[in-house]
Order: sequence, then C-alpha cells, then structure tokens
Amino acid sequence: MSAKKRQPSLAQLRAFAAVAEHLHFRDAAAAIGMSQPALSGAVSALEEALGVTLLERTTRKVLLSPAGERLAVRTKAVLAEVGALLEEAEAVRAPFTGALRLGVIPTVAPYLLPTVLRLVHDRYPDLDLQVHEEQTASLLDGLTTGRLDLLLLAVPLGVPGVTELPLFDEDFVLVTPLGHRLGGREGIQRSVLRELNLLLLDEGHCLRDQALDICREAGRADVPATTTAAGLSTLVQLVAGGLGVTLLPRTAVRVETSRSSQLLTGSFAAPAPTRRIALAMRTGAARAGEYGELAGALREAMTDLPVRTVHE
Repeated sequence: MSAKKRQPSLAQLRAFAAVAEHLHFRDAAAAIGMSQPALSGAVSALEEALGVTLLERTTRKVLLSPAGERLAVRTKAVLAEVGALLEEAEAVRAPFTGALRLGVIPTVAPYLLPTVLRLVHDRYPDLDLQVHEEQTASLLDGLTTGRLDLLLLAVPLGVPGVTELPLFDEDFVLVTPLGHRLGGREGIQRSVLRELNLLLLDEGHCLRDQALDICREAGRADVPATTTAAGLSTLVQLVAGGLGVTLLPRTAVRVETSRSSQLLTGSFAAPAPTRRIALAMRTGAARAGEYGELAGALREAMTDLPVRTVHE
C-alpha cells in the first residue's frame, strides 16, 4: 500500500522504536505498557502504512531489516521531537513560566519596577521577565503587533482591542524651589495653576498630557513650552534651579526630590489631581488569566507605596 494513503500513528512508531531497541517482542511490550499482540499488530500496521518490511521475524529472535535499521533512527528522532513538543506545551500551560515582555512608560519605570521585579523574583521565579521602557504610543504599537505582551502605564487609553487591569490611583504633588510661596504647603487649590510657571516634559510623554489636562481643569488655557525636559530627573533639577514649578506623581517624589536640597513639595486640596496606573493587555489574550492574577499580586505588593489600590 502506498505510504501516501495512510499516515503512521504515534502508537505505531513507539511500538517499532521499542522493538528496535529491545529486539524482543515481550520485552518491548513490557517497556511501553502494551500487550504483546497489540505491539505486534502495531508494528505490522506500520509496515503496511510505510510499504516496507521493518523486521525479520524468526522463531528464535527479532532482527531489523536494512530498511528497519534506517527507519529506526528516523523514528527515534521523530519521537524525541514529539516529546519536546509535549514538554513545550506543558511549559506553556504552566502559569508564570517562559518569557513575559513587559512594556513600561518612563514616568513609571524607575519608581515601580523595584516592586515589580521583587514580586516576580519572589513569587514567580520561573518567569523570564523582559522589560522595555518606551513612551505610550510605542508601547501600544508593540502590544498590538505582538512585540510586547503586557504594558504598565497610565490609563485610560481608549484603544480598541486593549483591556486595562487597573492597579492604583496616585495624587500629583506640586514641586517648587526653596523660598517659593507654595513650597511645603498643604491644601493648595488647583486654581493656582492658572498663574504658575509650570515646567513640562517633552511631547510624547503621557505625563505631559495629564499635566495639561489638570491645568485645563483649573481654568488655564495653555502652558507656554519655554522650557521642557526629556525626563523627570531633569525636570526636577530645572525646578531646583529656579526656572519654575512642576507636577510629580507621588510615587516619583521620594526618588526625584532626594536629588536636591533646593526643593519643596506641596499637596493639593481634595480632590487632588490624580493619575491611574494599570496593566494593559490584548483583549482575549491567551494568558489573560495569568495577567489578571499578576495584577492582583501587584496591588498587594504596592501597599507600601503612596497610592490607593483599585480593584475591578
């Protein structure tokens, strides 16, 4: 019969491989947990499917035919690859194993990654976490094209096909140079933002857009971009140098204000301006269950941070 008409089964290949190894039907059958008649039938069915004689059967022993010698090597390789396939599938099924490509925005990464990395190290040691720090537009492109698996960034995004898993809300604080009239004050009204020389991040940072939204809510039409910075560290140094004031998310305050003794912070009256940080994944992602569990674990791990966790 032509080999094209019938495909050999894995059971047939396993039976032949066992006989090729043991050269004894009873021993081969015992090795793979088959009855001897079933084993013999499987090898005969394989010979029929392939159209070749694999064994030379005598009353006293079993020998491989020349074709059987050649095909035994190939059969062993095929079964090894099937075993590797099953192991890989098991690894995929096992939660929190393999690679996880996490994208993080620059105004989150320095302040939250220590918590994220500690959690992954302690709770998910088999997870290969790969971190990519990029601005929001680049992260979303990476998520939708499959370059990234999960994002940690400010929301809402309002992007079709992207599901947000909220983690926490955090207040913004006002950072001023020493001697500023608002430095160190509490209960600051948002209306003061109408007249302050507010320093912002460069275009492309979502934190810049959030600061502008806060100013608009306070009744300020625009913020002249006389001086901008590529990162929060530079922005805070500009404030320390007396060029203006800025808004910082509370998670960034300790790290950034510790760089200079020429800074003060002030808190806004309730309700203070806030931002929400979340994980974002492709809607319907195969690992959605894992990502949901990770979000819950992150909320628990962030209880020591100056934030208010958000539960769905």
